[in-house]
Amino acid sequence: MRIVYLGTPVDAVPALRALVDAGHDVALVVTQPDRRRGRGTATVPSPVKTAAIELGLSVRTPERAGEVRDEVAASGAEVGVVVAFGQLLRPSLLEALPSGFVNVHFSLLPRWRGAAPVERAILDGDTETGVCVMQIDAGLDTGPVYATAVTPIAATETAGELRERLVELGTQLLVETLPRVPTTEPVAQHGDAVYAEKLTVDEFRLDAARPASELARVVRAGNPRPGAWLVVDGSRVKVLRAHVVDGGFDGARDGGGAPGTLDAAGVLTTAAGALAFDQVQPEGKRVMPADAWMRGLQGRPRALGAT
Repeated sequence: MRIVYLGTPVDAVPALRALVDAGHDVALVVTQPDRRRGRGTATVPSPVKTAAIELGLSVRTPERAGEVRDEVAASGAEVGVVVAFGQLLRPSLLEALPSGFVNVHFSLLPRWRGAAPVERAILDGDTETGVCVMQIDAGLDTGPVYATAVTPIAATETAGELRERLVELGTQLLVETLPRVPTTEPVAQHGDAVYAEKLTVDEFRLDAARPASELARVVRAGNPRPGAWLVVDGSRVKVLRAHVVDGGFDGARDGGGAPGTLDAAGVLTTAAGALAFDQVQPEGKRVMPADAWMRGLQGRPRALGAT
């Protein structure tokens, strides 16, 4: 099948490669423009652009996808495939190809429409999630669905680990589903819609007024980015991995420290239970085991800062 592919980050590379390997003719790849990525001043191409060039494919990098509408329409493609492109597509572009556009979305629609479905599923305590291959319409992840695959969320799984599995699952589902898109009627979404709003840094602050079980999910959802964090001795510290202490505590841990106290073992007392830090990244330093970080603080208990 002749297709146009739209994608930008590293998560969108496996699907592009898999479609080429499956024998599909990728007429055109559309991705976000080269941008500064990191601390340097030079612009760098998106991971999808880099992969497309390696594969010998034609690439376009418009500021807005609508700018290449006429080229897409003239490409001879049957369908467009979108994986983490980063823009909403206007109706004029959606109508440019005979079978429209399909999208790989990392949730079980209509739950977690929007920008951050993987992180929101973990934050909310979901025990399962999945991927959908859906038809794109003018709404935000509101289109009908061609196929769905379900997977459990492990109790200790981080957002990065879960996303990696969903990318693999979604790539496989896309390759299986795409050939029947022109002749299949997708099924309308059913159930209550839940929106996965864009993540903010502030919501990943570890607030000891919340239960330890909730904070453990914040840590998992924030790994690898934006990262759960707290302030210790005036400096921000990211917490990349943590676990609820077995048995739990109610209020002050072992009768000692009020909620918001970090003890010499790197255990944070919360309003309900205690959270043991396993891996941290102090401001301006490398990622390290929490016990090594605590030794650098002379291992004394301390109350946490608020900002």
